[in-house]
Amino acid sequence: MVKNVVIVGGGTSGWMTAAYLRAAFGDRIAVTLVESKNIATIGVGEATFSTIRHFFDYLGLDEREWMPECHATYKLGIRFENWRAPGHHFYHPFERLRVVDGFPLTDWWLGTRPGGDFDRDCFVISWLCEAKRSPRYLSGELFEQDFTENPDERAYRTTLTEQNTQFPYAYHFDAALLASYLTRFGTERGVRHVLDDVVDVRLDERGWIDHVLTKEHGELAGDLFIDCTGFRGMLLNKALSVPFVSYQESLPNDRAVALRVPADMAARGLRPCTTATAMDAGWIWTIPLYGRVGTGYVYAGDYCTPEEAERTLREFVGPEADDLEANHIRMRIGRSERSWVNNCVAVGLSSGFVEPLESTGLFFIQNAIEQLVKHFPADRWDDRLRESYNRQVANVMDGVREFLALHYHAAARSDNDYWKDAATRPVPDGLAERLELWQARLPDSETVFPHYHGFESYSYIAMLLGLGGVPVQAPPALRHFDHGRAERELRLVREQAEALVANLPSQYEYIAALNGDTLPGRRPELSRTR
Repeated sequence: MVKNVVIVGGGTSGWMTAAYLRAAFGDRIAVTLVESKNIATIGVGEATFSTIRHFFDYLGLDEREWMPECHATYKLGIRFENWRAPGHHFYHPFERLRVVDGFPLTDWWLGTRPGGDFDRDCFVISWLCEAKRSPRYLSGELFEQDFTENPDERAYRTTLTEQNTQFPYAYHFDAALLASYLTRFGTERGVRHVLDDVVDVRLDERGWIDHVLTKEHGELAGDLFIDCTGFRGMLLNKALSVPFVSYQESLPNDRAVALRVPADMAARGLRPCTTATAMDAGWIWTIPLYGRVGTGYVYAGDYCTPEEAERTLREFVGPEADDLEANHIRMRIGRSERSWVNNCVAVGLSSGFVEPLESTGLFFIQNAIEQLVKHFPADRWDDRLRESYNRQVANVMDGVREFLALHYHAAARSDNDYWKDAATRPVPDGLAERLELWQARLPDSETVFPHYHGFESYSYIAMLLGLGGVPVQAPPALRHFDHGRAERELRLVREQAEALVANLPSQYEYIAALNGDTLPGRRPELSRTR
């Protein structure tokens, strides 16, 4: 029976894993986490998407408690700037499309007003992002009426498989502060925390991990070992020699440079979305936290040097970037051939990574942890459980790779070699065929990547309509329909959006109240009843 789990590596992947295992199994499983005092974590995973709420709910964490400690803000989607052309922007929101007479609202929109702004015409959340609104009223009530929250039901724990509805927001937070918060959470619940350097990984006669050797604490033995050592893949890739499957052919960005920029958020405001701004050799993320902005340039080393990338990022930020230390990162784009081998499971960057364009890094971690719990082994170490786990994790990463490859292939921008090459770069198997079909008929649940990967058909639709590089059309069948109901629904989107913009507080106002900060002329009145 597996009784002793050893996690090698800390950061968000290690401590998310440790905290989740304790929440799932309690003291029936011993959890030890060993991390070095001398190895810095990547620590730029500051944006998520909406499935992350299941992780916090599973741990029983209240956002009114953890968000202030992690400088967190709300994220309702992603704003894409300059991907179609300089000066153009559109939103990819966390919002499913409305359906009229069996057709999504975007189909009707294509047939009646293709020259408009599809994101504002078809989605309410785009308006909230544009107006920098909070998804919650100061009473704490959520704007989306499809969701009810009962604090007495917090014992009900959900996972990704219970994502039956589209929750309207995710979070931005300081990844290092979240890791610290989860360190405290985990150790208070019995996780053994060892601060030491792992200097060797020792295998037994079967080729399984017997123990890891640390510099000061000697041997740390376990039944199951979790590799959270980042791009190094110290256990899975190095000690167990598991091959790495590269995604570079379809996703060329392999480097990033990041800055942590202090900012007056009261003056700047808090836009409730991540911004992805297309640049000459990649794109720049802008993530507004409470008190600073996280920003970084993700780029392809074949088109840009690290020095050029840092200079571009500093010019983009402006004088606020002066004297700030830049963090340069080499990214390993792809996945391990298998994420679970023998008694070792890789979670986080050691398992795989597909660049941060849609904020999937923490989603991969969450999915891996949930699947580990669902496939947790007994003393017999059933190979079928291992194979099922590896298949699910690989499908999730392959699906996200395909969705991200669509971003570059479908972008209308073509003003330099990087963007010209993006349109002709090889796409993953299956995407080329799907792209042909989508030109005649927008994606639906039957025609996107067929395995769970966190993205629904509305996300593909939003990207195709926003990026503008792939011709699409309305279904010919709509010519035989009365458009009256669709027009009424399009008007209703605008009316509801305008009412929400008028009545919701700004995100800054809500987050300031959440943090107990007083705004000029106001008193924090955030309800504690939800």
